[in-house]
Amino acid sequence: MTTHTELPSMQEFLLDVAGKKIFVAETGEGPPVLLLHGGGPGASGVANYARNIAELAKEYRVIVPDLPGYGRSAKGVDGADPFGYLADTVRALLDRLGLDKAHLVGNSYGGACALRLALDTPDRVDRMVLMGPGGIGTTRALPTPGLNSLLNYYSGDGPSRLKLEKFIRNYLVFNAADVPDSVIDARYQDSIDPEVVAAPPLRRPKSLRALWKMDFTRDKRLARLPVPTLVLWGAADKVNRPSGGPMLAGRMPNCDLYEVANTGHWVQFERAELFNRLCADFLAGRR
Repeated sequence: MTTHTELPSMQEFLLDVAGKKIFVAETGEGPPVLLLHGGGPGASGVANYARNIAELAKEYRVIVPDLPGYGRSAKGVDGADPFGYLADTVRALLDRLGLDKAHLVGNSYGGACALRLALDTPDRVDRMVLMGPGGIGTTRALPTPGLNSLLNYYSGDGPSRLKLEKFIRNYLVFNAADVPDSVIDARYQDSIDPEVVAAPPLRRPKSLRALWKMDFTRDKRLARLPVPTLVLWGAADKVNRPSGGPMLAGRMPNCDLYEVANTGHWVQFERAELFNRLCADFLAGRR
């Protein structure tokens, strides 16, 4: 049973980060942890981690940005190297917050951002938790139906609430009834922001070079990455294949893998109690 924890009061900031406005919410005290959200239509930081922030804030300084292109942050992402663009922005955010190092927790698109940041500058990352991260084995198989649903949201006849509901209920989670209508309503409204519609932050790679760069299993640095990492992957993930978990665990020297039964792409939402416990313990070095 998933616990529906009330969000704590959070401080909110709109910070100038590398020349763009980035929205950040934070709460709690302790070692800093950045929660990086996924890339689905209408996603945002606090909404994606609504079932985790309060628990993690008991032990950590929890920092939750809206990634570029989402929520209240500046729109637009570099399509030639989206993971690098996100990673550079989050690294600049660490600088802006005066943090030499932090824990990173990333789901899907946010997981790809965290992993790229760690590969480029491992000294900036303490420990890392990745949930069904993007960019794992993407040049080794065709996109999943769930990923196609996500990438096609803004194409064809354009965005609609029905398309978003189909993506969330059919592909994002294992149990469709676990997602309230209010979550879909809120995400739909955010997804049709004119600036987002004009420049969707998550698109199909523009070139073969971009596609290759977006597959971390092609990056030789993965085998040398010293950052202790916990990978959580829903066994029923229909967006990013669960086979990505063993791909990472087999290549990274300090990677623990936990496959979560009866769970889709949204581990931190669908299995919040389990996620909160595993995440807090791993970041503290208790496991």
